[in-house]
Amino acid sequence: MILEVAILDVIPDKTAEFEASFQKAQEIISSANGWLGHQLQQCLEIPNRYILLIRWQHVEDHISGFRESSAYLEWKKLLHHYYSPFPSVEHYSMKYEK
Repeated sequence: MILEVAILDVIPDKTAEFEASFQKAQEIISSANGWLGHQLQQCLEIPNRYILLIRWQHVEDHISGFRESSAYLEWKKLLHHYYSPFPSVEHYSMKYEK
């Protein structure tokens, strides 16, 4: 299992619109091959900051699967205009769990 982590800084006066768009966008991501689940959490200290955690079966499911699909274009159209700056995305593999 791979964990994709993205810190999303949303334009401050656009958070309600972003959350509404994410409701639609999560249907897109949840139908992607290799998708295992996701969470969107809002920062308490910085209310326009979110963390998006997506579990993938393999890193390729995200990079060459989802990101190269037509579904990604729809995801991008729904969400990418809310970010400032554009988020960096990293992938993690689990080492320990208790």
